[in-house]
Amino acid sequence: MDPIERVKLLFNESLTVKREALENLCAPVAEVAAALAQVIVGDHKILTCGNGGSAGDAQHFSSEMLNRFERERPGLPAVALTTDSSTLTSIANDYQFADVFAKQVQALGRPGDALLCYTTSGNSPNIIEAIRAAHEREMRVVLITGRDGGQAAQLLETADFELRVPSWSTARIQETHLLITHCLCDLIDYHLLGQEDSTHAM
Repeated sequence: MDPIERVKLLFNESLTVKREALENLCAPVAEVAAALAQVIVGDHKILTCGNGGSAGDAQHFSSEMLNRFERERPGLPAVALTTDSSTLTSIANDYQFADVFAKQVQALGRPGDALLCYTTSGNSPNIIEAIRAAHEREMRVVLITGRDGGQAAQLLETADFELRVPSWSTARIQETHLLITHCLCDLIDYHLLGQEDSTHAM
């Protein structure tokens, strides 16, 4: 296949997944954003985690909260559990890699906080243990997944949320996870700051 045609194919595959997500996820994304905004209004925080590219997504969300997204506002309380190499490696070394997020949730999480997990498969042991730890700390879980949701989706409780991208391709799932992240950031600002004025570029 010609390289340009391959690029077109990849763009179209991504568009197809996003169109399917558009049909299925608009209302759930809006519901999750409202719930996360309430976490912040209630003087609680959001902890985020993921592995590999999903770690990047978790950090992306927390950076948009702590700094700013597209509107000027004070920083919002969100902490990525993926960034402290000394903490991650000490837990993995002294215990096991499956505990690298759970032990941080146990130490930092409080009732009323939220745990935002990114995982394309839903089967990462450290995500599963983080969800269990969050429930022990009476935290609400938001699980952003793909494929069939994996084992992580089966752990969710009534108050939790899952946003599942309709694809089995890791790359296509992660591309849509980024769009979902930006939707959440935009809507959290909307809930906290109100409707933006008409000068915003559309």
